[in-house]
Amino acid sequence: MNSSEPTSFKDAEERSLNQEIVTSWKPNETLGEHLERRGVSRREFNKWCLKMISLMGVAMAAGGSSNAQEIANQIAALKRPVVVWLQLQECTGCLESAIRSYNEEIGDLVLSSISIPYVELLMAPSGDAANKALEEAIKEPHILVVNGSIPKNDDGIYCTIAGETSEELLRRCAENATHILAVGSCAYYGSVQAARPNPTGAVGVRDILTDKIVVNVPGCPPIGDVITAVLMYILTFNRTPECDREGRPLMAYSTRIHNNCQRRAHFDAGQFVNSFDDDNAKKGYCLYKVGCKGPNCFSPCPILKWNGGVSFPIQAGHPCIGCTELHFFDRMTPFYKTLPNVNGFGVEGVANVIGAVGVAGAGAAIAAHAIGSMIHYKQQHMKEEANVSLPAFGDAPGAPDKEFKE
Repeated sequence: MNSSEPTSFKDAEERSLNQEIVTSWKPNETLGEHLERRGVSRREFNKWCLKMISLMGVAMAAGGSSNAQEIANQIAALKRPVVVWLQLQECTGCLESAIRSYNEEIGDLVLSSISIPYVELLMAPSGDAANKALEEAIKEPHILVVNGSIPKNDDGIYCTIAGETSEELLRRCAENATHILAVGSCAYYGSVQAARPNPTGAVGVRDILTDKIVVNVPGCPPIGDVITAVLMYILTFNRTPECDREGRPLMAYSTRIHNNCQRRAHFDAGQFVNSFDDDNAKKGYCLYKVGCKGPNCFSPCPILKWNGGVSFPIQAGHPCIGCTELHFFDRMTPFYKTLPNVNGFGVEGVANVIGAVGVAGAGAAIAAHAIGSMIHYKQQHMKEEANVSLPAFGDAPGAPDKEFKE
């Protein structure tokens, strides 16, 4: 037997008690003091802070090590924050993504150090005990994180918690919230359940809390590191990050997948996958013609990737379905049909218009990029329509693109 293993129930009980003492917060203890007491060195903490700073998109001055250190000091000085995490009409995928963000151990410690007295998927209490924890938490200032949509039809009966509709619960929890995050596309606008014909009348958080600022962190689900970075930004600076007109943090959603895609060179050269089992697919060519929505999707997927930076859908051979975009399930389907109006030279300009994020001086940049990559030469090849469908996913052969009207 390993000498480090407990030899009796008494030993195990003592170890458990000692661990609880170490992991529990002391009165008025800061995050830095708490982590130091748990064995985290300052060097390890600063290293993690630098990663968070880069994810948060905080601009550094020339030789900005002091700037980075100042921000790390701010993070270390945080008192234990309270987060209320609601799960409404959703699949739990967003919270699953958050707890599997594959941060280093220090990141896991920071997240575990946040007080989350109410989160249905993870909390041990249930029934009256869970309801009591929620009531106590929302009396005080807190950060409100919401997963899932809110059904409006039939008086909201499609999602009730403790006899209360999702809308009623959301409004109560938002009263004392200092910041509100709508995490996931369901909380952003309703996602899959809001797709036509939308039988439950699903809407997003901002459609209910029209008098409050809501930060949208979309994705189906979002990348866990993005959720962590947005939370850390709010905790560090006590304000919401700069957002686009859809309420998405620019630090994560300011760049199209297309811009950073490892297959972009094949797009520029006119080299495309025409079916999922052809030779071009084996060569890793561009997935545009089999439905990739990368030119119309703003997300850091190619940069952060998934599963600890291992891969993301396009790298793995599947086209982007545009899940961070408003009404993506109606606008982007059929998923395996070529995205319309993205033809060679015009790809940059057209994608910006569709994606609703303008880029100053785009025309000059587009022209320079087009000349450099021989897009003009390939333009005629780009205009060929792809007619790819997978009946198993509900796509009918030759089905026309759907028009979406808000």
